[in-house]
Amino acid sequence: MTESLNVLEIGGGVSAAYAARLLGDHGANVVKVEPPGGDPARARGPFPNDEVDREKSGLFLALNLNKRSVCLDLAEPVERNKLQALIRWADIVVHSLQAEQALELGLDRDTISTARAELVVLSMMPFGMSGPYSGFAAEELTIAHAGGWPSLCPMTHTEPEYAPLKVHGHHCGLMAGIAGAMAALAVYRDARRSGVGDYIDFSVQEYVASVLEFGIHIYSYHDFVITRLNVRSTIPWRIFAAKDGPIFLVCIEQDQWERLVEFMGKPEWTQIETFLEPSGRAQNQDMVNMFLEEFISEWNVFDLYHAAQKYRICFAPVMTFPQIAENEHLRERGFFTTVDGAATGPVEFMAPAVIASEGRAPIRRAAPRLGEHTDAVLQDIQPAGKVSASDDAMLPLAGIRIIDLTWAWAGTFCSMNLAHLGADVIHIESESRPDLYRRGGGAPEGVEPSLNTNGMFNQWNQGKRSVAVDLRTDRGIELVKELVAHADVVVQNFATGVMARLGLGYEELKVIKPGIIMANISGYGQSGPYREYMGYGPSTGPLSGLSSATGYPGGGPEETGVAMPDPTAGITAAWSVVSALTRRQETGVGEHLDITLWESTSALTVEGWMEYAFNGTQAERIGNRDPLMSPHGCFPCEGEDEWVTLACADDVQWQALCRVIPGLSDDPRFASLGGRKEHEDDLDAVISDWTQSRDRWAITRQLQALGMAAFPSFTCADIVEDPHLNERGFIERLEHPEVGARAHTGIPWRLTKRANGVRMPAPCLGGHTDAVLGGVLGYSDEEIVKLREQGVLN
Repeated sequence: MTESLNVLEIGGGVSAAYAARLLGDHGANVVKVEPPGGDPARARGPFPNDEVDREKSGLFLALNLNKRSVCLDLAEPVERNKLQALIRWADIVVHSLQAEQALELGLDRDTISTARAELVVLSMMPFGMSGPYSGFAAEELTIAHAGGWPSLCPMTHTEPEYAPLKVHGHHCGLMAGIAGAMAALAVYRDARRSGVGDYIDFSVQEYVASVLEFGIHIYSYHDFVITRLNVRSTIPWRIFAAKDGPIFLVCIEQDQWERLVEFMGKPEWTQIETFLEPSGRAQNQDMVNMFLEEFISEWNVFDLYHAAQKYRICFAPVMTFPQIAENEHLRERGFFTTVDGAATGPVEFMAPAVIASEGRAPIRRAAPRLGEHTDAVLQDIQPAGKVSASDDAMLPLAGIRIIDLTWAWAGTFCSMNLAHLGADVIHIESESRPDLYRRGGGAPEGVEPSLNTNGMFNQWNQGKRSVAVDLRTDRGIELVKELVAHADVVVQNFATGVMARLGLGYEELKVIKPGIIMANISGYGQSGPYREYMGYGPSTGPLSGLSSATGYPGGGPEETGVAMPDPTAGITAAWSVVSALTRRQETGVGEHLDITLWESTSALTVEGWMEYAFNGTQAERIGNRDPLMSPHGCFPCEGEDEWVTLACADDVQWQALCRVIPGLSDDPRFASLGGRKEHEDDLDAVISDWTQSRDRWAITRQLQALGMAAFPSFTCADIVEDPHLNERGFIERLEHPEVGARAHTGIPWRLTKRANGVRMPAPCLGGHTDAVLGGVLGYSDEEIVKLREQGVLN
């Protein structure tokens, strides 16, 4: 795409920066406005040789590829006038400004609606721009815990003294940035047609809360709060110690366990009746894990990995960043790219996560030096061309039809987000081979179990229609092809090669519909030496480097609790579909997209990778702590398993904290940041003594009043019942025909000029078969009845 799309980025924060970076990868001309001191990310590092230099921060460099930098002191009226010229130039503005800051700069809803009705504004804020918490201070730690992820992480320690655990880096902010970029580009796509822009109020907390896997529906459907202290019901599922390092193993389904038994040579213990079925293994998991540990301990990690994957057994090494850098599969797939920066020289970055028909998105510019392009940009900018406004602004993807051939979380999450944007998503499934999540049972008490009553399915398939087609029949395959002829996008996440064997590969589909966009989501991708390996979300955390860098201080690598690589790949795929649809508007050309759980997740391990790229070292596991802040952690509060987070960002906040917590100011060990880091265990003990007799909300309000980032560590029950999330309309309670009105998480952004909210609950199996075959394909009632009699529709 040419640089005809102009994007302006204002404010700090990882989410806004990454959203703008992705728009730059799409081909937009992105200008970043920085204050005289530079974006705060310039001060975070990691730095080459650990020498602080604001032009060499690894975090900043990775988040700001494909951008130009303009330095403005917005306290000066003249400089604000220059900003107004940039706003008039932009097609999309991405910002992370508090409401009062946005008002001062003319970036509030009312001003934009009057002055630039066609402009798309994406506000990326921790808690959104409305609601009781909208003014709260927040760091990555705050958002992770406010979103509920750490309450489920790592799910490997049943001891209550282990605090809810934040994963390494800025994973929450980065994955929210993908969703923000997707929403902004989708709205822009409709704004070009209608002349009506929009103000997108995006909440990073809501995005994190929207990807809690099983947690929300278990509470909503069964009134049970699952936490990191609960034991898993699927066994095996854990990190084991091989001869030369850690390796992860999971067997999700019975046939995978049976293949594992065969691979191990059918040892006698596996034939004990207790271990034959999943329930028996779950009830005796200590014994199962003990026997498996004995077997695994005799292997080297990568020998076991490759040997077992030939049996389609889901082993995955707990890979370090040096191992990732050397990996043959990622190298062959071109996942690394060298960028020559003015301050750093050549540095190897992880490339954009999606492979399209012509390869990965190019890196056209190194990250800019502070103010590098100020004069050139301000001299050349021209106001954006006006688009005649109409009164028919629609949901961003209204009129787009998606054929959804997905069956597990990554794929279903992708297509659900496209439905949230207004697409007509038609989920193809059948009673003979129902969606994985329909098979899980789990009906609420008092509800007759059926294929329509599982909360996992109903959470991740909101807003879709269901057509029951048996793909084992030739006529069923023909029906899918007929639907493709009336569609814009096909999304699938079968194992690599399955679609081609069904006669539904991209080469076949583009003959039917030359402009079709096909998104393939898989563990390892459509190419490369590991392309046929089995990969799940739980195994990708270890594979991606995330587990190797996540864990309690002094402890080993940990799982991520939630299988976050699944929705991460899903939202990456949804972003890539919106990007491809936008390109197709200009070129008429379709797209073949290859998205992997591995690369989508690894792409967000920015700080860990950059530490390796600069210094050849592996990221340290520091739990809820932070390299540059102290205190920074999750502390026990009054009540059973209740916790609060606090992040002290600077010396001003430290002095304020000293006035609140007795004894801090009197201890010379804590007088400086260096001292606090050196004695962090002792400091955390002092703070824990203070917090554990206090209410988590009382602490939160007291510290937020001082401007300090503090917030309770939310459980899934907290998410569902939270007044802020309910006031913002994030918790949906649509009436479902079999389970009634159950709470589900909804859409993490609010539009100003377009409709909000999930449009319909998840469908019953085949609930829209007649409507789709009749309305889309023009079949008569008699023809549909005949197809049912032939067993094509079931």
